Amino acid sequence: QVQLQESGPGLVKPSQTLSLTCTVSGGSITTSYYAWSWIRQPPGKGLEWMGVIAYDGSTYYSPSLKSRTSISRDTSKNQFSLQLSSVTPEDTAVYYCARAPSLTLGVDDEYDYWGQGTQVTVSS
Repeated sequence: QVQLQESGPGLVKPSQTLSLTCTVSGGSITTSYYAWSWIRQPPGKGLEWMGVIAYDGSTYYSPSLKSRTSISRDTSKNQFSLQLSSVTPEDTAVYYCARAPSLTLGVDDEYDYWGQGTQVTVSS
């Protein structure tokens, strides 16, 4: 059974960098052809796909967030991480990590495992 768990600060100040980590158990993040995404949901809004790191380490980002987003991984810890720079209160959301069986650029029903989500609030 694959499990994903998000971790990181719940409160970030404006202009700072938001950093989250997703720890994966029950499966390797390097197994072909899985893809590992970050998705968020602002209060009262729908899910927003942010970016993905594939099994081979390649990364893809949402065009609207690309300039501020970086996704990396630590294969020795079976973790992948999100960094979102220059945050504003509009970045307040529940942040999820999720797995898809193949490369998926967006939010759809391809995701088979999700983390429980972590609330991040951007406020001074």
